[in-house]
Amino acid sequence: MDALNVRENGCYVDATFGRGGHARAILDRLGPDGRLLAMDADPEAVAFGRERFGDWPQFRLLHCNFRELAAVLESEGLTGRVDGILMDLGVSSPQLDDPARGFSFQRSGPLDMRLNPETGQPASVWLEAVAEQELARVLREFGEERFARRIARAIVIARMRAPLRTTAELAAVIEAAVPVAAARSARIHPATRSFQAIRIAINGELEGLELALAQAVEVLAPGGRLVVISFHSLEDRLVKQAIRAASEPPPASRRRPQAETFVPRLRRVGRPITPGPAECAANPRARSARMRVAERPGGPA
Repeated sequence: MDALNVRENGCYVDATFGRGGHARAILDRLGPDGRLLAMDADPEAVAFGRERFGDWPQFRLLHCNFRELAAVLESEGLTGRVDGILMDLGVSSPQLDDPARGFSFQRSGPLDMRLNPETGQPASVWLEAVAEQELARVLREFGEERFARRIARAIVIARMRAPLRTTAELAAVIEAAVPVAAARSARIHPATRSFQAIRIAINGELEGLELALAQAVEVLAPGGRLVVISFHSLEDRLVKQAIRAASEPPPASRRRPQAETFVPRLRRVGRPITPGPAECAANPRARSARMRVAERPGGPA
């Protein structure tokens, strides 16, 4: 909230509403003339938010993906007038805790993993058709899984016997493919990285994040803040690169020995913020969180 620099009469966007924890904190700081526009791709989150926050006159919640940020703000007449944008990336705790959504293997459920169950194909369908080489690439790049090829091969062999329909079935195949010694020495379950990678792939999460970050730079008002919380290195790398590209001129090269005139569209605010030991103890899911903050130049001193 401090990073967003919330003002009573400001206009803010919660681009990943979830279950409204951040939205409520923003609304508590807004006055009658303030405004909060929230969005979420999950229809369950939107239904929850409209019921829980429907009485707040400053609040509006839309069912859309944050990759549509610029179009949504243009339709709302808010382009260039937004004082703060918050993105809390990844899946929410209610999504993880509901076995019917298929994000976790702690309890068996249908192998879905879609952020919006109304669009796209579930993970079970994607796994039936994806080529082994492409699956290995997804596991390696999106999950940073060092046993990607072994796991991809095991999944292909398993689906030849019978389609993988549940999270428990997929987790068992992955666990069996990982060497026993590596599984015993790891701090996380052998299937964790693969589940993350498959989820990212079927939802197009990294492409969506790149689009949303580029659009956020353009819709902020002078002095407006961009605050992004990421939970793994791939997300954080994209956020870092987007802020750097908007705040620093491109390096000179042999082809372009003198950089062109560069007008920064963002400036970094402070260093990345990570949770301390007390917060991690109270909320273990926060342990990998990293928050970066940037500001659109031109605001009041």
